[in-house]
Order: sequence, then C-alpha cells, then structure tokens
Amino acid sequence: MYRFLLTPRWWGINLFVLLAIPFCVFMGSWQLSRFEARVEDHRSAEERAAADERTVARPLSELLPVDKETSGDQTTVSGRYGEQLLVPDRELDGERGSYVLTLLHTDGGKALPVVRGWLPGAPGAVKVPEPPRGEVTVTGALQASENPGENGVSARGGLPAGQTAAISAASLVNLVPYEVYDAWVTLNEGDSGMRAVPVSAAPDTGLDLKAFQNLGYTGEWFVFAGFVVFMWFRLFRREVEFLRDAEMGLAPAQTSPVPAQAPSDAAHDTDSTPVR
Repeated sequence: MYRFLLTPRWWGINLFVLLAIPFCVFMGSWQLSRFEARVEDHRSAEERAAADERTVARPLSELLPVDKETSGDQTTVSGRYGEQLLVPDRELDGERGSYVLTLLHTDGGKALPVVRGWLPGAPGAVKVPEPPRGEVTVTGALQASENPGENGVSARGGLPAGQTAAISAASLVNLVPYEVYDAWVTLNEGDSGMRAVPVSAAPDTGLDLKAFQNLGYTGEWFVFAGFVVFMWFRLFRREVEFLRDAEMGLAPAQTSPVPAQAPSDAAHDTDSTPVR
C-alpha cells in the first residue's frame, strides 16, 4: 500500500520536506540567537552606563567616532555656547516635554550638540533658560546621532523655527551654517535647574522594536516547520485513504457520457414520419 512513497511525485514531496524542515529550524534558531544577542548587549550597555558615570571623562577626540564601545562614555569638551534649539515630544519619567539642545562651538571648528536638560510641557509653554556666556567646559555622556523613526525619535518634518525632531548631524546641517559633530552629549547634571536627560543605549543594543521583531520571526520560522510536517501527514493520509477505498471498490466511478441514438432508431423515426 505504501509503494506510492517511491513514485517520482512523492520523491519530490519527501525531498522538499527533508530540506524545508532543517532550513526553517536553522532560520528560527538564527533569529533567536539575534534576539539573545540584543538582550545581552542591552544588559552590557546598562552595566557599562552605570560604570561610565564613575569613570574619568576623556577628551572628545579620543572617543570619536561613536560606536558600541564608546557610546555612553564620559567626555569633557570646552567651547562657547551658540544657537539653541528645542527637541519636542520627548518623554521623561512618564511626562512629555522637550530637550534643550545647545550647540557648543569648539576650538576644532565644529559645533557639538549638547543637551543641557529637559523641560516639561509643550514648546513655548515654559521659558527656556539661556545658556551660560563665555568659555565653558561641559562634562557628560557621549551619544550617537539619532535616526528618525527609531527608538521613539520622531520622523516628522515641518517643525517651527528653533526646533528639530532628531539630534543628528544630518538633521542639524539644514538648520545651522557650520559643521556639526556626528555625535552629541547629555550633561550629567541639568543646567539652570533643568532635569538631566538620561543616557540612551547604543544603536542596535537596546530591547527596541528590532529586537522583538527577531523574536517574532523566531516563532514564525518554527510555525513554518510545523506547517510543513502537518501538510506532509495530510497528503500522506489522503493518499492512503484513497488506496484503501480503491481496494474496497469504494472509489468513485467515472461517469460515462450519454450514448448517442442508434442508427436503426433514427431510421425508424424517419420512416414513421407521415408524408404530406
């Protein structure tokens, strides 16, 4: 009864199943490993951020470009504050508010975005403190440029003058007529009574949407593997049932076409037609 498994059609089905199941399991395991790696990176980033607060601040030039290793490191920079912008729609401790972003003009010729603190409410609802005048030295945590649309960073444009949606060189280059570092710093202590902005995790290390997408893909690949097994058993069972019905004579018979009228009958009908 099971000789049908040796037919070319079933050889193709079996080969597909034998290749599809290991592939789905491999892809699911790989996606799971990506999620576990992000969890480990997130844990390491939190531990590193707590340790960085106790480390000695280093010059900015020693920490650039920002990567997973230098993100969150303490840095110290000297310069003069210039233009000031607000970064709206930023949440801190469950409240909506704005980051106060001030560009620090350094001796290197570039400006460094410095987040001096956070203010509650909508832009314009509260008075924004003016930055200190003259030469200043700031100390804070180094951060990588933000990507609009990721990690809660707004991607909308058309903001009023004096506002920016993302803290990045690509966004600020359209707002100021000079070069800006591809990084920013959040002060350890808020300036002028503002609340300090906490350190963010390095890119691709936090438990963000991408991390949970990896977890979702893990489940999908294992579901695909189970679906392949289910379909094989379903086809196998249908084939066996069909063969059993055929052996017992229960297979549906093919319907024969309606027979054509016999020539003799046709002739008889012609002869019986009355002649007028």
